[in-house]
Amino acid sequence: MKSTFTTFAYGEDRLTSSIALGLARGQVQGRISDAVRAKLTRSQASVHQMANGNVPVYGINTGFGPLCTTTISAEQTKLLQRNLLISHAVGVGTPIAEETARLMMVLKLQALAQGYSGIAPATMDRILWLLDQRITPVVPCQGSVGASGDLAPLAHLFLPLIGEGEVYLKGESRPTKEVLAEHGLTPLELGPKEGLGLINGTQFIAAHAVQLVERLHHCLSQADVIGAMMIEGLQGSIKPFTEALHQLRPYPGNLHVADRLRQLLAGSEILEDHIDCDRVQDPYSLRCMPQVHGASRTAWLHLRELVEIELNAVTDNPVVLDDETAISGGNFHGQPLAMAIDYACLAAAELGNISDRRIYLALEGGHGIPQLLMEDTGVNSGYMILQYTTAALVSENKTLCFPASADSIPTSLGQEDHVSMGSISGRKAMQVVGNLEKILAIELLTAAQAFEFRKPLQSGPILNVIHEKLREKVSFAEVDRVFAQDIRLATELIQEAKLLQWTTEVAESRQLPYRATWESEFEIY
Repeated sequence: MKSTFTTFAYGEDRLTSSIALGLARGQVQGRISDAVRAKLTRSQASVHQMANGNVPVYGINTGFGPLCTTTISAEQTKLLQRNLLISHAVGVGTPIAEETARLMMVLKLQALAQGYSGIAPATMDRILWLLDQRITPVVPCQGSVGASGDLAPLAHLFLPLIGEGEVYLKGESRPTKEVLAEHGLTPLELGPKEGLGLINGTQFIAAHAVQLVERLHHCLSQADVIGAMMIEGLQGSIKPFTEALHQLRPYPGNLHVADRLRQLLAGSEILEDHIDCDRVQDPYSLRCMPQVHGASRTAWLHLRELVEIELNAVTDNPVVLDDETAISGGNFHGQPLAMAIDYACLAAAELGNISDRRIYLALEGGHGIPQLLMEDTGVNSGYMILQYTTAALVSENKTLCFPASADSIPTSLGQEDHVSMGSISGRKAMQVVGNLEKILAIELLTAAQAFEFRKPLQSGPILNVIHEKLREKVSFAEVDRVFAQDIRLATELIQEAKLLQWTTEVAESRQLPYRATWESEFEIY
């Protein structure tokens, strides 16, 4: 769901996942108000006062990490901040996506704009300028342990402020100094604590979590639609989705999925055609969709709620409360998000697991459906090998489900003796969701193939339209062909959330009364 915001005031408006994505994509314009600038200036003045004082304050007039007892003179504080960025830029691996890096900048702006980090307004303006000009820092994907914040990726993210590192401009990676010179700008000279404020925080973890909120939501919503189409193709029963049954075990996710399935199947001729058949009950992968999809939705809801707290939090260290108080705490620790991301990762993997089971079920044939979903098999393998792909993807996802947050390796000479590994949680959760999108794409192809064999019977209006629109991209398969092309096209539909879009369009254009029931806590906002 797109944000309804057109402008956003950092430090004043409440940031959500959809608004953050809108800011990163240039759909929402960010600004810094005069009131926030005044707050930043006051915090900056407090830091300068501490830097020139005799009382040791971590990271302001002392060293960093295990060097926290080393006193730094007022004259050296600027050099310390520059050296923090340079020394901590030790990331390795493939650079993260530009959108992820832009999200990190958005999230850091919101955190700093709270006014507890001593960041100069000019530094905020330069970050905002980079976003507005779509000049995106190059950030390696590996190197953060998720406590003391995402130090390495954040150091790379903000090297361009001091004229170092590389940036993407119009899709090309270039040295920062060249790009700044072309725009008539010079590198910034960071003041006391600014370098520390920039690299302390959970913005790498949180940026992945924001993207996970959106992509997993799309998968969850489309899995219900695809599952409903598979029920039609295999002539499954609607009875397991009866509301009275689910009110006896009223988990919100279960109720929501059962409601969606009932509405997607409403008015189906296919269901009416076999209402008195002799089958007592369907396999679990069909009748337990509310319980399995619903549990994954509950995990998603938990993630979204925690992400919104994180997006509006101060994750710096130390936190400057006033002229005399700077508390060295642990707000940078990624554990709150790391555990929730690992939970959501498992939720995504299970959604793929049950999807693979429905695909396998469709290949078995029977009840008017040919084995392997093709009439002329023998010379043709039909859809058999597509399930090999989903089996491989499901197995890969299982190996990625080990919770990164269950591990901790001490760093900083023991000063940082428990870390969250939340950056790894975020990265592997995105891998799992990427695999899930492909699994759902293959289920869409097999469900649509089974659906075709029910003609001339019609389903409900939404599933009929979705089937028609899919057939504009991927035709019915009468003989073998290169199915990799079909999978690619279907995967694009899933990644672009087209099934969710079409569902909404049909419900709204036909004024179907149940559209309102889907506007719930399970929407992105």
